[in-house]
Amino acid sequence: MHATKLSPLTIVVNLTVLLLVALWTLPTAGLLISSLRDKDQIVASGWWTALTTSSQNAIYRAPPASAQVEENGQFVIAGNVFDGKGGTVSAFGVNINKPADFEPGAVAERNDGSKLTLQENGDFRLESPKAFEGSRGDRIFFTSAVPPRFTLENYQTVLNSEGIGQSFINSLTVAIPSTIIPILVAAFAAYALAWMKFPGRSILLAVIVGLLVVPLQMSLIPLLKMYNGVGAFFGVPAKGYVGIWLAHMGFGLPLAIYLLRNYIAGLPREIMESARVDGASDFEIFIKIVLPLSYPALASFAIFQFLWTWNDLLIAMVFLGSGDNELVLTGRLVNLLGSRGGNWEILTASAFITIIVPLCVFFALQRYLVRGLLAGSVKGG
Repeated sequence: MHATKLSPLTIVVNLTVLLLVALWTLPTAGLLISSLRDKDQIVASGWWTALTTSSQNAIYRAPPASAQVEENGQFVIAGNVFDGKGGTVSAFGVNINKPADFEPGAVAERNDGSKLTLQENGDFRLESPKAFEGSRGDRIFFTSAVPPRFTLENYQTVLNSEGIGQSFINSLTVAIPSTIIPILVAAFAAYALAWMKFPGRSILLAVIVGLLVVPLQMSLIPLLKMYNGVGAFFGVPAKGYVGIWLAHMGFGLPLAIYLLRNYIAGLPREIMESARVDGASDFEIFIKIVLPLSYPALASFAIFQFLWTWNDLLIAMVFLGSGDNELVLTGRLVNLLGSRGGNWEILTASAFITIIVPLCVFFALQRYLVRGLLAGSVKGG
């Protein structure tokens, strides 16, 4: 058998796909690894060094004077700079500018007349001929080699104390109906535009295509004013899930109708005509024939719509509110960026929690994505 020779175009396409996969996968993997690392190691080194021993300068504050004991006329404070987490001291010092002046096990003279000894395993001993004073302990500066440490404490902190659980529920409450409702409405509309003849069908389709280019920000305020007016007439609150469901449906319908109409219009005409000959109504044809055959297109749009509604912040802030009980996951993460900007372990865990559900949805439906989009782009009627 002769080996198949790849054309230059095929090679370029394959390399491009590999590059796109790497650009998408590497940041996601880095986020997951960082969210599982110890908070001190996140600050000290990058995620790609997570499986190697890291060297870092550290500062440890010894226990206060109340922890000292008297031994043979000397006042002693002892402990371990790693607090039982494990590590290896490679050097230490008595000045923040010189954290590597002494080898482990050496005796370092301090300015106040006390002595510091720090062992390789992290055990330290502060010794002074006079009693230590003050409510805060002395600082110990050292350089250490710390083995990789992974923990679930970051996720426990986020889930238990940052309100992510309520925001997770809020995002699900927004995203699921905001995905299902446009699909149902768009499927009926797409069938009508593809297979039902009525006056103004071409004009209506042109209007729908034109709505694809309308910026969300331009139509958001008029839509909000209209919703508040209608809601006041029917007694519906201005802030609530109904408003955000309708907003997402309105912004998602043009793409959904256009995509589904192109796909449904390309279905075999013979099947439709045979069903009509057998006495099937348009509703029966739609339910029993069109919907089962249109599953790839429905799934491909569901991926786009769910990812958009799950990651949305602007519409959620406008129609749902910004209170602690109304915040969606994206809003909660924005708050964390403001109030916990230095806590990288909290931010990475929070960010990965926000992408878990979209990842599951994408991998569950991705096999239909390309098939549905390609079919919708080349078929028309």
